[in-house]
Amino acid sequence: MYFPYFRGKQYELITIRESASLFAEHNFIPIIEPVKEQLGGLKKSLEAIKENDAKAIVIVNPQYGDHSSNGQVISSLLNKDFGNFNNFIKGILLTENLSTTDAQELLATYRRNGELALIHAGFSHAKELSSIISNQEGLFSSIFLENYCGKLYRRHFENHSNRILIRDGFQQRKNRDHPSVEFFSDLHITFEDERKINGFGDFLIVGNEYSETGGPAYTIAIHLTYIDDERDDEMHVHHFKSDRQNTPKDPAGKFAEALEKLINELDKPHNKIQETSAIQEFRSLHIRGHFPGLGYIKKLSMKHHIETLAQYFAKNEITVK
Repeated sequence: MYFPYFRGKQYELITIRESASLFAEHNFIPIIEPVKEQLGGLKKSLEAIKENDAKAIVIVNPQYGDHSSNGQVISSLLNKDFGNFNNFIKGILLTENLSTTDAQELLATYRRNGELALIHAGFSHAKELSSIISNQEGLFSSIFLENYCGKLYRRHFENHSNRILIRDGFQQRKNRDHPSVEFFSDLHITFEDERKINGFGDFLIVGNEYSETGGPAYTIAIHLTYIDDERDDEMHVHHFKSDRQNTPKDPAGKFAEALEKLINELDKPHNKIQETSAIQEFRSLHIRGHFPGLGYIKKLSMKHHIETLAQYFAKNEITVK
């Protein structure tokens, strides 16, 4: 049902590893686009998924990062170390720079080893590709990145066994420009209203925009999603920001400022943020006065997002397909 989209940076891979048991319990299926040359972190994450008998989609032709020109090493890792584990599906990223011939060649290369997931991310030859694979419909899943795939495009792949819609709910802007609270998504409720869509996903609190490194942190922000039961269970996001925003100095002190705002919100009587394991760790950091680093903070926010959706589905007894 839920397909969180990760790029394989260090703390995203750690999030996957630490969430593997939750993925298995709720049948959440992470999509992983490896972007780092060293695959040790990816391998550890996949091992955790395997140990918990969870599932994952691993993109073998990444658009970004160190493997953007050749993803063969990713496929080799899957074949060599996980060839006997059927819960890993190879994903092919269909971007705007691919021709129909390019797409055919990718399908021919990777189709021989079982089911494929097609990630539609700007590809413009839907009709031609659909015609080419029309006699193999049961062998594919289609994952549509909403910003690149309109309803007419998606109609060409209606016979695929799974059709997943990925929406980017996180608005990219400088931390200091985030409002205190804003709408994130309602797709966890409405995805089945879309034509023949049977699953949904997002880019968590990271967003789809990719960058190798972040700039200096003039403003430290903690991004936490929550589901608002007074607004038809829409998902919103809190942005807890530091008071100081004019200098990159003292990130630990600025994290303490943002964390204090988070704790104050948690202590309100009608606070809507779920008490996840990630929130418990934020509480611990506050008590200890410890700054774990920006990557670690992002990891906690991602884990909180995943746990929030898991708790919502469990509370509402929503059947996971």
